[in-house]
Amino acid sequence: MKTTLRVLMISHGYAPRIGGAERQVGALSSRLRAQGLDVRVLTRRLPGTTAYEVLDDVPVYRLPASGPKAVASLLFTLVCLRKIGQLKPDLIHAHELISPSTTALLAKALYGVPAVVTVHGSGKSSEIYRLRRRMFGKARLRLLSRYMDAFVIISRKIAAELDEENVPVERRIHIPNGVDTVQFTPLPASVKRNVRAALGLPVDALIVVYIGRLAPEKNVAQLLQAWSGVQDQVPQAKLVIVGGGPLETELRQQAGKGVHFAGFQQHVQPYLQAADVFVLPSNAEGLSVALLEAMSSGLAVVATAVGGTPDVISDGETGRLIQPADGLALKQALLTVLQDPQLRDRLGQNARRRIQTEYDLDQVAQRLSAFYWQLANKGK
Repeated sequence: MKTTLRVLMISHGYAPRIGGAERQVGALSSRLRAQGLDVRVLTRRLPGTTAYEVLDDVPVYRLPASGPKAVASLLFTLVCLRKIGQLKPDLIHAHELISPSTTALLAKALYGVPAVVTVHGSGKSSEIYRLRRRMFGKARLRLLSRYMDAFVIISRKIAAELDEENVPVERRIHIPNGVDTVQFTPLPASVKRNVRAALGLPVDALIVVYIGRLAPEKNVAQLLQAWSGVQDQVPQAKLVIVGGGPLETELRQQAGKGVHFAGFQQHVQPYLQAADVFVLPSNAEGLSVALLEAMSSGLAVVATAVGGTPDVISDGETGRLIQPADGLALKQALLTVLQDPQLRDRLGQNARRRIQTEYDLDQVAQRLSAFYWQLANKGK
């Protein structure tokens, strides 16, 4: 009888490359190890990183993936397969329906190890959408649907997209992203002022924060357009944009009054704890980790009804939901929460309760651990 379970996470990116999926893989891996599982991570080696290191008690193996995109993916897969043979895991958990999932499926065929995949995105920025348009992508989707042992579903939207690919319901399990509700917690007003001062932000402003990549699907350009109208009516409001990406230079040039770009930040917790409102204007999402962290931090949220966001936010109860690409609705929702402190407080308190009840990282890790054990012992 096994006393521990050896699990390999395969992720294209990992710290110091930090996006929502990467942060979630790291947080879960650390928490699963604390719960007694032997979790290790295989990822691509980026310039300036070491081939092996331990981060937050998680062993991380960084493997070569150089050259043109197709060559890099093939190289990463081949080196991964060799490392999997050396590490002899009891289960492989791939993240995203790209080379990690292909690698997991090949490892299952070579070594007989169960393979699981989490689909992290939905809509036009998702892996499913991209695969449908790639050469042999539909064939890969059919193979994954037929042979992957299980799909971890983080939102109802992703479940609906897997329906379209005929992924059997009995091989899906709904386990959402999680957040550390102890780390991401509201601060007393006096402490919040100190955090703002330390970040160089005005201590008496009404601060709205966006955290995420500065990429087309995040629709930050429309947020900046809407913000001009917000500033006209609430001149003491400040928009803080945390993140980097391909549109950063263009967005900085577009920004008007009351906008502060903080750039990429490894640790976003202080910016959430310094803010009053969180905004997420995306055209596509999976289940935003930044959104969960903002809600756990007790912020009133204004977000578009895309991806997994409607799973978490009930409009008027745990946040404000608007339709994507509606700049007027975005402006009005921001004005509503900024001009009504009682509404702002109520939404923030309800949001935190929702996260504590259904999205706490410890609870999510426990559910994932129980599922791993069930899958690893299946048929034994």
